[in-house]
Amino acid sequence: MKTIPEGTWQMSLAMLISGSIGAFVLLSGMAVIDVVFWRCLIGALTLFLFIRFSKQPLSRIPRTILLLTIAGGVALVINWLLLFAAYSRISMGLATVVYNTQPFMLVLMSMLLGERVTLTKWGWLLLAFSGVVLMLLSELHHPNSQWLSGMVMALGAAFFYALTAMIARRLRQLPAQHIALIQVLTGVVMLLPLAHISAPAQPFSWTMVLTLGILHTGVMYQLFYSAIQKLPTPLIGSLSFIYPLVAIVIDNLLFGHSLSLVQIVGGVLILLAAAGNNLGWGERRNAPAALTSR
Repeated sequence: MKTIPEGTWQMSLAMLISGSIGAFVLLSGMAVIDVVFWRCLIGALTLFLFIRFSKQPLSRIPRTILLLTIAGGVALVINWLLLFAAYSRISMGLATVVYNTQPFMLVLMSMLLGERVTLTKWGWLLLAFSGVVLMLLSELHHPNSQWLSGMVMALGAAFFYALTAMIARRLRQLPAQHIALIQVLTGVVMLLPLAHISAPAQPFSWTMVLTLGILHTGVMYQLFYSAIQKLPTPLIGSLSFIYPLVAIVIDNLLFGHSLSLVQIVGGVLILLAAAGNNLGWGERRNAPAALTSR
C-alpha cells in the first residue's frame, strides 16, 4: 500500500518531536501554567491555519459533541499541567516512562464502563504495575517528597490522557484536527485567568514557547493525525515507542539524568507491557486492536 511508507515517516517524525517536549518545557524556564497556556494559544493559531487551508473546513458541531470535545480538552490540559510539573520533580526520562502507563489506565476505565478485559490484558496490566512498584522501591532508601510528588503527577497525567482518549472514542464523526483545535482553545480559556499574559521576558524562553506551540502542537498533531489515517494499529503502536526512548536519550544528553539499574528494569517492564497491550500480543487474531495512546 503506497500510503504505508508515507504514514510511517509521518508517525516516526511525530514521535521524535514528542520525545523532545520535556526538554523545551524545562529550557523555557517558565512556570508550568504559563508554558501550557502559550502552548495552547500558539498551537490553536497553528492548527486553525492548517484547517483553514485543508479540505476539511470548520463547520457547525452538534452541542453534545461540542461539550464532549471540551471535556476532553479539560482532561488534556490537566494532563499537560501534571506531566510538565513532574519534569521538575523527577527526571524527564523517568516521568515519560511512568507516563506510558496510560494504556492501562484506559483498560481500567473501559472495565468500569462494562467492557470485557481479557486475561492477557490483565497480565500486561500486572506487568506494568510491577514496573511502577520497582521504580518506587528504587527510591525508598532515600525518601524524597519531590520525587514522590513527581511520580504521582506522572501517573495522574497518564490517567487524564487516558480519559482524553476515552472521550475521543465518542468523537469519531469529528475530524481529528478539529478535535485538537477545540481542545487547545479550551486550554486557553481555562488558563487565561491564571497565566501571565505578557510574553516571556527572555528571547530564548520565547523561542522555546513558540516551538512548543508551532512544532510540538500544530505540526506534531498534524503529522500524527495524518499518520493514523494511513497506518494499521499494530504499526502505530510499534512506532509510538520512539517517544519514550527519545525522551530518555535527550534527558541524559542535555540534563545528565540517567536511570538506576532498578529503574531501568522497571521501565523495561512498563514499556514491554505497553507494547504487548498496544500490539495485541497473546490476543486472538479476531480480537479488537487496542487503542494506542499516541
